[in-house]
Amino acid sequence: MRVSHHRRSPATGLLLGLVITLAAVVVYSRYMTSEISDLQDLQTELVDRNRRDSLQLLRIQGDLNSLAHAMRDMLDGNEPYPLTAWESQFDRLRNDLEDALRVQEQVAVSHRVPEQQEYLRNSMSQFWDAVDRMFALAREGREAEALGEVRNQLQARQAALSTTVARLLVQNNESEEEAAVRIGEVYAQVDRQMSWFLTATLAAILSTGAYLIRSNRRVFAELSRLSGQRSDLARALIASQESTLRHVSRDLHDEFGQILTAIGSLLDRSRRSAPEGSPERRDLEEVREIAQSTLDNVRSMSQALHPAVLEEGGLESAVEWLVSTTGRRTGLDIRYEKTGAGYPVDAGRGIHVYRVLQEALNNAARHSGATEVWVRLRFGGDGLGLEIEDHGRGFRNESDGRGIGLIAMRERAELLGGTIGFIRPQDGGTLVRLRVPKETLFACDEHDET
Repeated sequence: MRVSHHRRSPATGLLLGLVITLAAVVVYSRYMTSEISDLQDLQTELVDRNRRDSLQLLRIQGDLNSLAHAMRDMLDGNEPYPLTAWESQFDRLRNDLEDALRVQEQVAVSHRVPEQQEYLRNSMSQFWDAVDRMFALAREGREAEALGEVRNQLQARQAALSTTVARLLVQNNESEEEAAVRIGEVYAQVDRQMSWFLTATLAAILSTGAYLIRSNRRVFAELSRLSGQRSDLARALIASQESTLRHVSRDLHDEFGQILTAIGSLLDRSRRSAPEGSPERRDLEEVREIAQSTLDNVRSMSQALHPAVLEEGGLESAVEWLVSTTGRRTGLDIRYEKTGAGYPVDAGRGIHVYRVLQEALNNAARHSGATEVWVRLRFGGDGLGLEIEDHGRGFRNESDGRGIGLIAMRERAELLGGTIGFIRPQDGGTLVRLRVPKETLFACDEHDET
């Protein structure tokens, strides 16, 4: 029965979470930009203009105070000067006041009503009209009337102007306090929005992270399950392969071997009964040699399919036999080196080491183009090591004709609980390095029975 497992990819959810997060960042960035722009406008419109307006009002107030001092000195009569002597001072203050009033009107804060500015300008104009009348009387020699004008008109108008300017300064101070409150509210609002945004962003990140972790756990669980199934399948396939090869090897050795041995014996008896030097004797001798050669080939094939020497003499003997026969068969100069004191290896485990060596030697003979191969077998206290090295062409990937063999070698290394590496030495070629822990070389489970 075919079972199909379809699981939705987490990419869609993660992409959606990323889009939402980026959209939130963009929207909040635009909001913050707008808030900062409004705050800058508020500071420019209220604070900066209010400050410049207050400076001009203070300038006007200073000039009005100077006029008050001048009029007080005029009324005291302590100076031996006619009233017309004060005209130049009044003209200087008049010019400065008109300039200050003009600048003040340009920078006046927006909350001030036009009637207030109009009242200030009209009061200033009326004051200077009274000043002109006072100096006209003084120039006509009517000092007493001129002083009366100062006392009755100018001082009152100057006091009214000072009061108006003071009131405007108070309004500016109140406006500045209101601006400070509004700016504080903006900062508080931005702070609240920042807190909400950070909270929402953190929640989105946590949600996305939780979803990612959950998806990864599900994916890794599925991969672990599939890997377990693959390992079980690999064990079953390799065990089935070894079992089949063992039965074929035994059939070749027992069935065909016995038949060929019997044929050889019959041919040998027939050869001896034939006359010496007769054509029949020579033909029987040639047929007997062919039967013997066929028997040797059958025995070699039987050993290649399933090395009986592995079960009879152990892994070390099987490796020596394979190195010797492969060298004779392929013409390779195989240099074998064994280090460490050998110890018994379970045949069900040793067959995997044997097959790795067999596949590596076949690859070297068929694909490397090398004439020399080095085989190093090491028995160590921590485990067993096997290296097969050649200095031939090497290989770039597993798709150059040896992919299935390399995959099978990896599967056998995993079944042994070891590791295998395919390395390119400095001199070129290929180095196959197998490492197997010692404790896994003795236990044999039902999957390894062959």
